[in-house]
Amino acid sequence: MRRSIVAGNWKMNKTIPDGVELAGALSDGAGEFIDSCDVVLCPPFTAVKAVADRILGSEIDVGAQDVHWESSGAFTGEVSCEMLVDAGCSWVIIGHSERRAMFGETDDAVNKKMKAAISAGLKPVICVGETLAQREEGSASEVVRRQVKGAFAGVSGEDASKAVVAYEPVWAIGTGRASTGEDANAMARMIRDTLAELYSHDVSEAVRIQYGGSVKPGNMAEFAQQPEIDGALVGGASLKADDFIGIIRAMIDSKK
Repeated sequence: MRRSIVAGNWKMNKTIPDGVELAGALSDGAGEFIDSCDVVLCPPFTAVKAVADRILGSEIDVGAQDVHWESSGAFTGEVSCEMLVDAGCSWVIIGHSERRAMFGETDDAVNKKMKAAISAGLKPVICVGETLAQREEGSASEVVRRQVKGAFAGVSGEDASKAVVAYEPVWAIGTGRASTGEDANAMARMIRDTLAELYSHDVSEAVRIQYGGSVKPGNMAEFAQQPEIDGALVGGASLKADDFIGIIRAMIDSKK
């Protein structure tokens, strides 16, 4: 059975003191769940080191929200994989829909970032998902399949099995309008089938798939009960310790 994984994407929220306080509350409150679920906190770049220091010695991991594929150079405003590792990261989110939509991130860029992350020892969370217009026109599966194939192009099966794929329908992110568990599970199954075509059944079954998009303690069980969904990439609800812990608890209880 695949191990559950819940990650909190804090986005552009929390100063360093606020982030340290939240990380401490999560470390104190989520300790009882660590044996059953991987927990990852993804603060903004400015707070990564402080958050990593605060939870040092706990089983909670720290991730970043983005990365550049080059190791160094004249890339003003960017951060390399080596810098993230140095700051205490073991995970990195790649290809979030906000990066794709607001900053023009392409499938090719996602692929380069994934390869760089794996090479540096970071575990990637690859985000895929369709817009509302794409879903309404019936091309959701085609879009997500293309994103998966683009992200994993040229990646070995061994490395692919280390990745997590986060299915986040764009129309559900931050809107309060979540997908249904059944629809999310069907898309996760399609993602797994695509990975099986690219690699093998064993690799596709090893990759963990998260759901993201208006996840809350009250609806997490609907997604966690689905056989193809292994966790959640949480946005707004990860900014409140009680809500995030409630999501972790719902994830674990549903998989028992």
